[in-house]
Amino acid sequence: MSEKESTAGNPSTVTEITTDVDFEHHTSHLPSSTLLVLYFHTPWAAPCTQMSTVLSALASSYPVTIPPAITFLSLNAEDLPDISEAYDVSAVPFLVLVRDGKVLQTVSGSDAAKVRDAVEKHAGKSGNTGAAGLPPAQVVNVPKDEPISNGASGSDKLKDLSGYAPTSKDPATAPEMSDPTNTSKEELHKRLSELVKAAPVMLFMKGSPSAPQCGFSRQTVSLLRDHGVRYGFFNILADDEVRQGLKEFADWPTFPQVWIDGELVGGLDILREEVGNDPEFLKKYAVKPKEGSAAPDAKGGPTAPEAQVTA
Repeated sequence: MSEKESTAGNPSTVTEITTDVDFEHHTSHLPSSTLLVLYFHTPWAAPCTQMSTVLSALASSYPVTIPPAITFLSLNAEDLPDISEAYDVSAVPFLVLVRDGKVLQTVSGSDAAKVRDAVEKHAGKSGNTGAAGLPPAQVVNVPKDEPISNGASGSDKLKDLSGYAPTSKDPATAPEMSDPTNTSKEELHKRLSELVKAAPVMLFMKGSPSAPQCGFSRQTVSLLRDHGVRYGFFNILADDEVRQGLKEFADWPTFPQVWIDGELVGGLDILREEVGNDPEFLKKYAVKPKEGSAAPDAKGGPTAPEAQVTA
């Protein structure tokens, strides 16, 4: 008896995917009839902990079959940015139901009832509540993706920015910060209040615009660039005091964060929503081509050299 045959009839489980190759291995040979349930999560989002429990219980209510009728895969959205972008993941937890290479339905958030209904809609009811029993429906507010900030160079005499690349002569977009050693809460909040206003649009992100360290930060940079927005940025991975302090200061636990005119906008999903509802939401902060220039599609970008602002 083969290993696959020996597991037939056992409860299904959620398989954690850690690499692009691993994802390809688990999905490339699935029969066209198999329902593929992709669960995107991150370790820092509290609702993902609940959703992991919900999904494990739900998976266990479906027995393993040959060929597989349903497959559950779990992916860290930040560790696998290319896959996340391919499925348009902008917030977590996020589920994608796929069959024969086609997306059937997506579910954003941690409402257990919505997840269960979506899976049962496309896979049918299992008739088994699973070993642990499926938790009752719950609704949890998903922490919004981290806000992104845009900035301007501070000079009213902008050159033609259609092919602009920051140089060492550009002004810094954020003030020099004081020695973080023994910084009091009041001093930290004062520093943060200056940072969020360092440019008209400020992006607090993981990494830099040229080398984002998470998929959400990369997508945010792309959105700002596509709308021609000039922005300042701060790499929160290089300053844990700012990273932790900004969560409390903004009352917003995730990154990236976008701030406009000193006010928090939100994360990638909120920024997308704002732009979707109002196409001119970012127009005020977009690069304006030099008078007489035939470059209406000037791209946005950082307002200063890509170097982490030092404390």
